[in-house]
Amino acid sequence: MKKKSILAMIMVAAFALTACGGGGDTSAPSSEGSAPAASGSETLIVGFDQSFPPMGFKDDKGEFTGFDIELAKLAAEKMGYDISLQPIDWDSKDAELDTGNINCIWNGFTMTGREGKYTFSKPYMQNRQVLVVKKDSDIKTLADLKGKTIELQQGSTAENALNDNGDFKDSLGTVTMVPENMTALTDLEQGACDAVLMDEVVARYNIAQGRAFKVLDEAMSEEEYAVGFKLGDEDLAKKVDAALEELAKEGKLKELSEKYFKEDITLLGK
Repeated sequence: MKKKSILAMIMVAAFALTACGGGGDTSAPSSEGSAPAASGSETLIVGFDQSFPPMGFKDDKGEFTGFDIELAKLAAEKMGYDISLQPIDWDSKDAELDTGNINCIWNGFTMTGREGKYTFSKPYMQNRQVLVVKKDSDIKTLADLKGKTIELQQGSTAENALNDNGDFKDSLGTVTMVPENMTALTDLEQGACDAVLMDEVVARYNIAQGRAFKVLDEAMSEEEYAVGFKLGDEDLAKKVDAALEELAKEGKLKELSEKYFKEDITLLGK
């Protein structure tokens, strides 16, 4: 009887330890952290070139602004999203998108020629790649640039436009790639190059701000601006599309375009 009593006590103690978790099934999740935290608003992480006025740039107060920045903020608000503005090295935009550091590229981003590389929103603005020269320059046509030096932003559609116009490219003296359009325009002012190949909307904005440039009549290419997402991210693209369509119906796109360009050059809602 004594041995049976001792054995019974040992079994009771073992049961008690198991009930307290001291040897129970560790595969079952603990209550702490087992359920996901209550989710707040999702975030639209906008990758942009901070030296690309009027689409994205820093104002006199050091704050990010511009047509695309303001439009992205309005769209995020419509979507019920928070927004994070992430300035990027434009030449590294693909890596930023692939790693998830950003979830969209929204900054005068040309969809033309890139349709198979990204998922895009509907186009919201037209643009051309043009040659910009000094206002008092004798250069009037593309033929006048034979043997001359031009600059353009590396990784931009200006580079694609130039490569697509092989005869013109071969006629040039020197082609220099720079990190930003603003660098190229400053070089043009200082005589370091003869022309800049760039987005027409950006060129005309700078001219409207009083810079002594002119745009040649002959364009290198025509294109459309859209918001770029990682290839396959259809869900986010559709949400942005819906927000942009609503903003167009409300007249917000027109209002924003007139603020930056003195006219409505947007495409949606027309």
